[in-house]
Amino acid sequence: MPSTRTLVLAGITAAVSTAAFTLSAQAATSPSYAPAGARCAYPADVLDLTNWKLTLPTGEDEDPTEITQPKLATFSAKPWFRVEDGCDAVLFRAAVNGVTTGGSSYPRAELREMTDNGADEAEWSTTEGKHTLVVNEAFMALPKEKPQVVGAQVHGGDDDVTVFRLDGKKLYITDGDDSRHHLVTENYKLGTEFEAKFVAQDGEIDVYYNGELETTIEHDGDTNYFKAGAYTQANCDNSDPCSKGNYGEVRISGIKVTHS
Repeated sequence: MPSTRTLVLAGITAAVSTAAFTLSAQAATSPSYAPAGARCAYPADVLDLTNWKLTLPTGEDEDPTEITQPKLATFSAKPWFRVEDGCDAVLFRAAVNGVTTGGSSYPRAELREMTDNGADEAEWSTTEGKHTLVVNEAFMALPKEKPQVVGAQVHGGDDDVTVFRLDGKKLYITDGDDSRHHLVTENYKLGTEFEAKFVAQDGEIDVYYNGELETTIEHDGDTNYFKAGAYTQANCDNSDPCSKGNYGEVRISGIKVTHS
């Protein structure tokens, strides 16, 4: 499968240190560092994160931690955003008791599309040009009681347009508020990598799974952008235990956006 990862060769001489992250409202945002000699120190060494920003399930109530460029290039935050052992992928984790954004009741460790080397938020129209996101990802863990996680999405303005959403063993592609618009598979196994692809043009969004067109979403909007990571669809009101050990997690080994 295609991959955008970039490996950093051995010989890193940075000092060894680790910054602890917690889910408390006063969580720090200091980056953590890999040991000297490691092939990769940060998620940005594995994925091209130039035109992305990161939202974490930490920070103040309804004001989660956001990491933008250039800080994102040398940032990690165990266990929420970290390089997988072997430097093959990045793991995104959001626990049910995590901090949420003001517009959602669910926590996320998720990338948001940006432009100008991460300086500005992306915003594009489905009726002008062609806009494509390809993500190589795998769902690794689901929250208890409400086992639902979003792994990649097209977002428009204040709400999602279409997403890849795992509900137990059933993987769906959504259409707005229709969370079960299209069933991709009813027997998804955690850890199984697949290619998720959105292609938006001419007022439509074609959604592909492993190269096969699964469904087409009608959408005419000009405030769209891509997102990818772990958007856990559960919280302490509907999932027990209410702890950092109850989470959704997504593994991403490749991510690429193109606009033409």
